[in-house]
Amino acid sequence: MPNTVLVGAQWGDEGKGKIIDVLTAQADLVIRFQGGSNAGHTVIVGGRKHVLHLIPSGILHDGKICLIGNGVVIDPLELLDEMRLLESQGYVVRGRLFVSDRGHAVMSYHRALDAAQEQARAEGRKIGTTGRGIGPGYADKINRAGLRLGDFLAPDFAARVRAHVEAANRELAALHAPALDADAIADRYVTAAAALKPLIVDTVAMVHAADRAGKSLLLEGAQGTMLDIDFGTYPFVTSSNPTAGGACIGSGLSPRRVDRVVGVIKAYTTRVGAGPFPTECMGEDGDLLRARGGEFGATTGRPRRCGWFDAVVGRYAREVNGVDFWAMTKLDVLDTLPGIKICVAYEHAGRRLDTLPADVAVLDACRPVYEEMPGWCCETSHLTRFEDLPTNARAYVARLVELCGGRLGILSVGPGRENTLRLAL
Repeated sequence: MPNTVLVGAQWGDEGKGKIIDVLTAQADLVIRFQGGSNAGHTVIVGGRKHVLHLIPSGILHDGKICLIGNGVVIDPLELLDEMRLLESQGYVVRGRLFVSDRGHAVMSYHRALDAAQEQARAEGRKIGTTGRGIGPGYADKINRAGLRLGDFLAPDFAARVRAHVEAANRELAALHAPALDADAIADRYVTAAAALKPLIVDTVAMVHAADRAGKSLLLEGAQGTMLDIDFGTYPFVTSSNPTAGGACIGSGLSPRRVDRVVGVIKAYTTRVGAGPFPTECMGEDGDLLRARGGEFGATTGRPRRCGWFDAVVGRYAREVNGVDFWAMTKLDVLDTLPGIKICVAYEHAGRRLDTLPADVAVLDACRPVYEEMPGWCCETSHLTRFEDLPTNARAYVARLVELCGGRLGILSVGPGRENTLRLAL
């Protein structure tokens, strides 16, 4: 398989975990390149549901090597819990999973700061953070004040942790939040460091050694394009770059060594948390999409906001990421609808907008320009060939691809590996 970057093309929750799982069969290394435990990649194998937050979805394939790259902010305690859970289910993790020594750690004091900062934000300015400490973790990284996984191997690691907790306590005091016990936290992370020591390596060297040897690399993004810190609906975004450009920054792989970009896009649209969402359905249609799609956050459990497909977002995501192929998911969720709307443009202050405005106030005031297509009103999840889909289903998929540009590579009509129709890939 060519070296492949996989990214989400909406507000996350597009089904990236499943598509990574499908593509891993052809890959040698799977590399997570950004985000943290705020991700929730759901994969169903043999009827068993797995939700992965930090470990690449490729770990569910025997013999595949998985890396957590330098662009990821890593909660060591969550990582160990996730490893133990997989091992209890019979998966071999140690010897197959490695963590970048350049990756920054998300610590318990980051979680405390995350909660306190969100609480302090005024109504209307709350981000809807998962509370996993991701924002404060990335803030420490950019402020050049963070702890990296390589620091976990240092002789004075405990003293470094205590110093960081004391600094965090000063910030917490300013936010009227309770102080943390520096000694208890240091002891907890010293224990975690001993367990993680065999996994902490120079992943950049591993990536380049594999590439030189002709191995196939699959780079796994979390969240989605519309949550990108630069290109998303700022400030209602995550703290990293989930777009294709972030794959090289977060892994150390040269852009010259990326062969293709696969964009994962849902056949309708969802988002979690606050922020503008032009095609959101507030009534029965939204409730139906949420119920049929199981649209509840894999990380937070919060109900997702649901709405019609937004082709303005799709076009924007294709351009920003350079999407070569689309992996479209959850077509089967639409199986019972007699009519389906597609947003083809926005209307704002009497003008038609075909591109995405940067100002969230403008985007929030936009009204979708819809076209409507007939539904197919029959189940599709049992089908294994694109040609066997109902005529109206094929027409709907073709219209989405036409509006967004690019080519269709994978179509998912159900949650399992077997519910996957391969086309151009």
